[in-house]
Amino acid sequence: MISPLVKWAGGKRQLLVALNGRLPSDWNTFYEPFFGGGAFFISLQNQERISRAVIADLNSELVSFYRVVKTSPDTLIDALSDDAFENSAVAYKRLKDGFNDMVPDRKNAVKRAALFIFLNKHGYNGLWRVNSKGKFNVPFGRYTKRSLPSASSIHLFSAMLRQVTILNTDFENAVKTARKGDFIYFDPPYQPLSKTAQFTGYNCRGFSLDDQVRLAGVVNKLAKKGVQIMLSNSKVQEIEDLYEGFTIETVTATRCISCKGKKRSGTSEIIVTNYDFS
Repeated sequence: MISPLVKWAGGKRQLLVALNGRLPSDWNTFYEPFFGGGAFFISLQNQERISRAVIADLNSELVSFYRVVKTSPDTLIDALSDDAFENSAVAYKRLKDGFNDMVPDRKNAVKRAALFIFLNKHGYNGLWRVNSKGKFNVPFGRYTKRSLPSASSIHLFSAMLRQVTILNTDFENAVKTARKGDFIYFDPPYQPLSKTAQFTGYNCRGFSLDDQVRLAGVVNKLAKKGVQIMLSNSKVQEIEDLYEGFTIETVTATRCISCKGKKRSGTSEIIVTNYDFS
């Protein structure tokens, strides 16, 4: 069984049962333009439901990491065997500084991918956050033991990606080739439940209500073409209003609601679809 390689805020593991229970009966190409950790995609792959796929994300570091996993799994595994990858605050700071000082380049793509997954696995709550200068600034997570993906998990993930198109682009560009009979899952950064709520930014500019409106426009155009759509978001009226005429169902997911991981609560979310399912 394939498992996600990265920890990603807003991941869909809590919603997999609900999502899998609302799948279309069949489809041609699967699209996921807000890929993140890919929990839903991986679930479909483990069910052998995907033959062709296009995945995308605006986070260039995440996309670069997946491309390295796809094309150079053994080289990445060798890079991760370096003794420098220690589970300590000192090592984390040293590696974080090295990552921030490194200019992204094809020649150092594997080394940067190794640093990326180390920082992702050992940073606080698996967050990926950068400052206004584009520098990664998540503090050390203080976990009890080191956590890096195994060689077998990297190889399985690499095999999965071999027939997948990976794009580093905006959601609108990512689905331009979608046609009637295809299936798209949209998992945008959720609309905040209140004006003071925090949510995961799509990029350094965040994901505004204007972006949500633009997304709804894209969804409506695709639906008219006969593309099968599934979308998840927070249950707020302004989002539900955008998808009037679609099937909107309320589900409950357990989400962390404070900086203390033990404080979790069931929150209402919506799943939007435009097709019949049983």
